[in-house]
Amino acid sequence: MARGMMGGNMNYNSMIKQAQKMQADMAKAQEELEESKFESTAGGGAVTVTLKGDYTMESISIDPEILEDADVEMLQDLILTAFNESVEKINAKKEETMGKATGGLRMPF
Repeated sequence: MARGMMGGNMNYNSMIKQAQKMQADMAKAQEELEESKFESTAGGGAVTVTLKGDYTMESISIDPEILEDADVEMLQDLILTAFNESVEKINAKKEETMGKATGGLRMPF
């Protein structure tokens, strides 16, 4: 009977170690993701937006030629398009990265 209990403890300890490793892997993956940069363009390169993995905007570039037309609504749409595309890239990378870190387990983030 004592022998069976000992085997159970070894499984429990192994599970704890695996969980700790998964937690460390997730923390490392999250840190790397937050420091990554995601660039998107709109309007054939007229607007370029770069976001960091923590969703902060790193930079925005607007081709001066597009300003000659002075169409504010179009410029706003291009900025929104590029920004939202970068957000989608971050979300896709986050899902991929965290999936690797958790061994495919679906975890809420």
